[in-house]
Amino acid sequence: MLRPLVLAALVAAAPAPGQTLDDRHLPVIPRTAAETARIAKVLTPPEDFTGPEPFEANPAGAATVRARATADAFSLSSANMPFGREMAFKLGNALFRKTWVAAPSSTLASDGLGPLYNARACQDCHLKDGRGHPPEGPQDARVSMFLRLSRPAETPEAAAAGIAEWIATRPDPVYGGQLQDLAAPGHAAEGRMEVDYTDEPVTLADGTVVTLRRPTYAISNPGYGPLPADLMISPRVAPQMIGLGLLEAIPAADILAHEDPDDADGDGISGRAQIVPSARYGVPMLGRFGLKAGKPTVEEQSAGAFSGDMSLSTPLHPDPWGECTAAQPACRSAPHGQEPGIRDGLEVDAESLDLVAFYSRNLGVPERRNIDDPQVLQGKGVFHALNCTGCHVPKHVTHRLKGQPEQSFQLIWPYTDLLLHDMGPGLADGRPEGRATGSEWRTPPLWGIGLTATVSGHTQFLHDGRARSLSEAILWHGGEAQAARDGFAALTKADRDALIAFLESL
Repeated sequence: MLRPLVLAALVAAAPAPGQTLDDRHLPVIPRTAAETARIAKVLTPPEDFTGPEPFEANPAGAATVRARATADAFSLSSANMPFGREMAFKLGNALFRKTWVAAPSSTLASDGLGPLYNARACQDCHLKDGRGHPPEGPQDARVSMFLRLSRPAETPEAAAAGIAEWIATRPDPVYGGQLQDLAAPGHAAEGRMEVDYTDEPVTLADGTVVTLRRPTYAISNPGYGPLPADLMISPRVAPQMIGLGLLEAIPAADILAHEDPDDADGDGISGRAQIVPSARYGVPMLGRFGLKAGKPTVEEQSAGAFSGDMSLSTPLHPDPWGECTAAQPACRSAPHGQEPGIRDGLEVDAESLDLVAFYSRNLGVPERRNIDDPQVLQGKGVFHALNCTGCHVPKHVTHRLKGQPEQSFQLIWPYTDLLLHDMGPGLADGRPEGRATGSEWRTPPLWGIGLTATVSGHTQFLHDGRARSLSEAILWHGGEAQAARDGFAALTKADRDALIAFLESL
């Protein structure tokens, strides 16, 4: 059994005295005053765009991996990973790629899928550890995209205790928190996500016409009764997996320092922190992961996916039926893969969850390409001039950590503040999540975005993949990003092309 060795190497230390609440999952070594001063200098925005900044070629610091012009570009382990930890990464990869089957099955280590589910393996949604996409046609599978579901809360007491500005909602009592469009034999799927698009041409200042597509979502063939009129739905495309451990290691205080809820600096940008209850620690923590930052740690994001996407039990979500509700008794009473005395009695035991979380933390970020190209440098200047950096904060320095050398004290360039921002009515899903309103989204990291076509075979962006290019993605920005969007629309073609070249170099 690997369990003692894995736990010794991978499980985070207990919170240290005086450690901030939101970093309790990390074995933090406090920064010295000299380090703090040095970090502040390193993070100062550049004024000269005639050449790259020091260390800019390595967006993940020492964890940066070599760039590959293949679909495996996102599947390398952190470059600074000690050899002794490579086995844990490989085992985590095997579990990430494992295809699960419904119980009962002779393969006791792989059964327990469903009965209702969205995917049979983690990699079905995050193919090659990259970005998912919406279905291309009516008959195409929806496996890397699904619908989140919720209803307005029945009483104010449904709000999470101790979290200010929490917007109370509840899962649908029949269909739960997400639409399960696949089912084991003998069970009915919950329904099928339908998407239709309406073309909306946008004319830029120089006369160029860009056609956006506005999606409309519906659920067909509901399998468990009529859908309520007040059901809120939100489409979600699976995001890329790289650099998650480094995002987790950014000090919470540094993220909170970028908050400006009242727009005190007058730049129109007022990011807010997502605060969510932690399933692991039982306290409110800073949300970092998910399109609305609904999970605080990589472990909790992984456990939530096992439960919600595949209906597999873990230590954090021990119910073997996953998303099945009390209104779906056949689903709850169906055979499952929990075996008393085996794997903690769970379908995904603690060791397996640790390994998948370790793998997810250590998918390497590729090095930058064309970093010295004059057009890329011009585009970087445009990116800063439009204040895209108001949300897509270029660089951070991670905590100094015990036992996590891959993430410890790295200068990283993810281009995100990990905060919630109001993106306007065009991108609004109308579905609150935690403190996030129906028009707020977490700033997505931009590192690796230029390799989307190489890894995922498409160039579809935003939370629901509606944008078919980076230009379309920018033109969908509104709300706090309206000024940057309008600035992009007013650029000359040369400056627009330079900005896109810069983004494609990330």
